[in-house]
Amino acid sequence: MAKYVLEYLWLDGYTPVPNLRGKSQVKEFDSFPALEDLPMWGFDGSSTQQAEGGSSDCMLKPVAVYPDSARRNGAIVMCEVMMPDGETPHPTNSRATILDDPDTWFGFEQEYFLMKDGVPLGFPTGGYPGPQGEYYCGVGYKNVGGIARTIVNEHLDLCLDCGINHEGINAEVAKGQWEFQIFGKGSKRAADQIWVARYLLQRLCEEYGVDVEYHCKPIQGDWNGSGMHANFSTKYLREVGGKTYFDALMAKFGENVEEHIAVYGPDNHKRLTGLHETQSIDKFSWGVADRGASIRVPHSFAKGDKWQGYLEDRRPNSQGDPYQIASRILKTIAEVPTP
Repeated sequence: MAKYVLEYLWLDGYTPVPNLRGKSQVKEFDSFPALEDLPMWGFDGSSTQQAEGGSSDCMLKPVAVYPDSARRNGAIVMCEVMMPDGETPHPTNSRATILDDPDTWFGFEQEYFLMKDGVPLGFPTGGYPGPQGEYYCGVGYKNVGGIARTIVNEHLDLCLDCGINHEGINAEVAKGQWEFQIFGKGSKRAADQIWVARYLLQRLCEEYGVDVEYHCKPIQGDWNGSGMHANFSTKYLREVGGKTYFDALMAKFGENVEEHIAVYGPDNHKRLTGLHETQSIDKFSWGVADRGASIRVPHSFAKGDKWQGYLEDRRPNSQGDPYQIASRILKTIAEVPTP
């Protein structure tokens, strides 16, 4: 038997954006624990805005487990928050709202800023760097600045060691802004991995005295905001598709604009202005290879009039909850019957 350090993660009750919380316990196992081997665990919900002090117990239900290479015999355990009975999802448990379909695939593009003393890495003290242009996928100190690349490369390695399906990184359009991509077959799997990847990034940045800023528009002015573009496909979209079905699907997305925007992250009106590769927040549009549309249709999707493959919803922002985003996309898809 070996002692394992289990880091239980969950989302608190803060609004409009939940925070990650984590605490550790030590358990003995013969080998790396399987999900079914992990016990439920309680916490003080009155300290996380999830319960009153007079009845403060909440429960953590493990839903995914990953090896933690930063620790000897470490494991990261993603959890859902349950009521004291251990069976009823807590009202803040957005993961439980997903009507999951393992054949629906999601790829999330998480953008963020790395910040030091309240300004993005690479910004001069009391001023601004040169305008956007050379920073996107940039190379060299003047474009990506200092320790930024060290952090994002270490984060990539931590995610891969953890078994997260991390698909890549790049410097983004604004200085100090970066992106990583996570893909999962099944919405819950993809969203779980985004949250764990966020945790790994934030924990890593503690060592460098750097903050991760997920707000969608932390720098006002002529600077790109941060999104979390949601790429999605169903089995029907991948294998059948067709223009008639696509048009019906886009019509439903257009009818549900307010419902989508409501869960696509706070302050999105500051980002979805119609500028900086966005559509206006009150409009819906789609376009082939159009990064100024609400939904970008890849060339590969429309190629040969097949209208088949995956689509990219560009409206979710970097601070959004991927559980809520996936849940809303799935609900809209479910409104369109397949022939």
